[in-house]
Amino acid sequence: MTDRTAAARVIAHIDMDAFYASVEVLDDPSLRGRPVIVGGASRRGVVSAASYEARAFGVRSAMPVFEARRRCPGGVFLPGRMSRYRDISRLVMGILCDFSPLVEQVSIDEAYVDLTGTERLHGPPRTTALLVKRRIGAETGLTCSVGVSTCKLVAKIASDINKPDGLTIVAPEEVAAFLAALPIGKVPGIGEKSGAQLAAAGIRTLGDAGRFGRDALESRFGALGRRLARIADGGEDSPVTPVTPPKSVSGEVTLEEDTTDTAEIRRLLLRQAERVGRRLRRQGLAGRTVVLKLRHADFRLVTRSVTLDRPTRITRTIYREAIRLHDAYDSREPIRLVGVGVTNLARAGGGQLDFFDGDGDGDEGRWERAERAMDEIVERFGDGAVGPGTLAGDRRREDDPS
Repeated sequence: MTDRTAAARVIAHIDMDAFYASVEVLDDPSLRGRPVIVGGASRRGVVSAASYEARAFGVRSAMPVFEARRRCPGGVFLPGRMSRYRDISRLVMGILCDFSPLVEQVSIDEAYVDLTGTERLHGPPRTTALLVKRRIGAETGLTCSVGVSTCKLVAKIASDINKPDGLTIVAPEEVAAFLAALPIGKVPGIGEKSGAQLAAAGIRTLGDAGRFGRDALESRFGALGRRLARIADGGEDSPVTPVTPPKSVSGEVTLEEDTTDTAEIRRLLLRQAERVGRRLRRQGLAGRTVVLKLRHADFRLVTRSVTLDRPTRITRTIYREAIRLHDAYDSREPIRLVGVGVTNLARAGGGQLDFFDGDGDGDEGRWERAERAMDEIVERFGDGAVGPGTLAGDRRREDDPS
């Protein structure tokens, strides 16, 4: 990106390399060079992240653990430590905010940064991207890959080209040729099935999509065709939007063995309600709708929800409503996954939500203060340091959907 193209937007996509696995190696250097697979402590679960050594065996995120073990029997399978990953994620996002006020975090390990107009502060895009990488490396001990271009889509694709620890810049005058040559499977959102359908129509690159024509694409592929036509014309021009509050907060656990034991399911519901309540309080949020999620042994998913008169972030209330939903469902079929969530969220502690401050003398206020005190102990001594007695000794692997 040269001075003659300075009027173009400058968008960077920062993607941490094999984030969860890299954190585990950072904290335990004896794992360096070994195939590390995170999220794989339960044979019923799926892989959350895999080191590049594990990827060489064909292990990928979202792969069933049994398949990962088949492909990589010598792998190091770890359950994952979400609180640790979140701590480092917050550090990374703070670094990015030092380079621009426009930072859009899209997951725990990736974000877009609008660097337009920051040249006087940090230098040209390549210099700025290198500064970002160096600061992240110096302050976290981890590497990231960065893509820089004129829009979010091209920046994201570029960040994936030279992983790990890569930097790829697609200048404005290079965007058209870059997109035209791009294999269709590299377009975010194009999966194996849709990719095969496009290939069957002779569309193997974005250039093929452009030659296919907008009307023909839309007629044959509907919304997917419309999106491909927009991308083939030069990318998607959505702005970098600073993060907004989440739409939901939830927690779930995949069981080692299917169960019909009501007492066991209640214990798991309590554990998930505790996790959700703690996250809501940490993020200053509360929600009016409690959601129960159950997956049966045949993988059939069932959800039930109830909307309260006023928002809550109290574990006791979330658990009580989850139990009511479970009891009303009254199924005797085996369960393989249990989850609890809260949606319909609002910021706590302002205006009509002042009662969330927990300073009142009522039952809600007392529970709020008690749970905040437990939160402080957990923050200081780690998960499991304090909590309901029924959870003592619980070491079950837990998923982390939000």
